[in-house]
Formats: sequence, C-alpha cells, structure tokens
Amino acid sequence: MTKQMETEKTIASEWFRQLRDEIVAAFEALEDSHDAGPFSDMPAGRFDVTETRRASEDSSDAGGGLMSVLRGGRVFEKVGVNVSTVYGFLGERAQSAMAARKGIPGMKQDPRFWASGISLVAHMRNPHVPAVHMNTRMFWTPHAWWFGGGSDLNPCIEYQEDIEHFHGQQKAHLDPHGPGHYPRLKDWADEYFYIPHRKRARGVGGIFMDDYCTGDWSADFALTQDIGRAFLPAFVPLVKKRRTQGFTEADKNTQLVHRGLYAEYNLVYDRGTKFGLETGHDPDAVLMSLPPLAKWV
Repeated sequence: MTKQMETEKTIASEWFRQLRDEIVAAFEALEDSHDAGPFSDMPAGRFDVTETRRASEDSSDAGGGLMSVLRGGRVFEKVGVNVSTVYGFLGERAQSAMAARKGIPGMKQDPRFWASGISLVAHMRNPHVPAVHMNTRMFWTPHAWWFGGGSDLNPCIEYQEDIEHFHGQQKAHLDPHGPGHYPRLKDWADEYFYIPHRKRARGVGGIFMDDYCTGDWSADFALTQDIGRAFLPAFVPLVKKRRTQGFTEADKNTQLVHRGLYAEYNLVYDRGTKFGLETGHDPDAVLMSLPPLAKWV
C-alpha cells in the first residue's frame, strides 16, 4: 500500500467522524427546541455513546468505532449515528456481501480489507415527520478501492413538498460534480431500495451509489462528501416543519405498519447489514437501524 493511500484512508475516516459529530449536534439541538408539538412536555433526548469493536483473534483483524443512539426523545423515537473503521481479512461470504460487482479483483489471493464510514437511521416520534437513512463509506483492498453511500426518505404520510425539498437538496449538492450524477444516483436509489416481495419501494427514494471508483480519489471523495453534506439541509427543515403537527391513532398505526417495511428490507436485502454481520462487527451497532416498534397487518 502506498503512503498516499494511507493518507487518503486517514482523511476519509476522520471526515466520517467529523460528519458524525455535526449530525449528532444538530439532532440534539432539535431535541432541545421547546417547539416539539405534542411532545413538548417530554424531556429532551440525548445520545448514549458506546465504543464498538470488531471481533478479532489478533491485532491484524480488528477495528471499531462509536455507536451513538438516542432513544425515547421528544422528536426522535430512536435514532442511531454510527461511525467505524475496521480492517482485517474477508472470508468468502463476507466478500460476496462487500461488493455488488461480481468478484473483487485479487481478493482470492489477498483477502485483506479496510473499511470506514458513517451510517444513520432515524425513526421519528411524530408520524408526520419522515424516517430517514444516510450513509457514506470507503472500502479498500490491495487491488481496489471504492466509495459508496446515499440517503433516502421514508415517510409513512407523504407530503409532496417535503419530497421535492429532500430531492432538491440532493440535486443541488450533486450538480457541481456534473449534471448526470443526480439522475443516475436517483435511479440507483429507486432500484436499490425496492422491496421485491412487496413489489414496492420502502420510501420515496433519494440517492445511492456503490462500488464507485473513477480512479481519481480526490474527485470521488469530494462527491462522497457532498452526499453527506446534503443530508442535514435536506432533512432538518422537514423535522422543524412537521414535528408540531397533531396526529391520530390511525396516523400512528400507519407509521408502525410502514416501519415493518423498513425492518423487512434491512433484514432481508440490505448489503450493509449483511457485511457488518458477516465480518464480525458489533451486532447491536449493525442492527441499530431497526425501529423500536413496528407492526404487521
């Protein structure tokens, strides 16, 4: 591995941690607001932060990160913001979970890997506020490196203006990298977040990319950063607008049933879940994305 790549990996992992810190601070500020609608009398929630470790037999196969989870807040019913950097050797099942492409160059001969990223899932108290997911990440092997990530909105009660705002922020952050990025990553998200056995998407889409490598590390990392930077301006205004709305028992029931879609997708199809479990990462951190309550009809 070149010294330049070592430096680039450090830059990436430090930036994912910085993004995590910005999001945690923004979410706690939302909890601190006295304008939380039906839940204003509840105490503001705070993140519980736990160090996570990847299971390993020696120091060459390890790594970890931070699991930050806020439960029972007055805005967020459950939100997790995880960041990690892990490394070691990949078995065959982990290799298949790691990349969408058919085969990773040279992996059979040299199964070393390094991965770093941030992953976020928020399930909201008020059913008018949409659930949301975001992640950005970098993978490295001795013969290849690539980026991935995106964010998607998962409202149980849809508002067209909210959908347009969310997608508009994604487009605004991607357009400086070229006008073709947003439509391509939007289509990718529509395909990736589709639930075949339900014959529907789990939400209203967003942007997504994986195995992204043009050969220009700086340009690819800049694109990945703007995917992450788009998240707060895309999501926070929706929270502020919808958190004060009143709702009915029927609305809450709609939310719980919709969460069932989220649970089904993440347990059956999500590659990040499969990769985390196959590579020995802390299962509580991997399954952080699951909602606190859900129901099926």
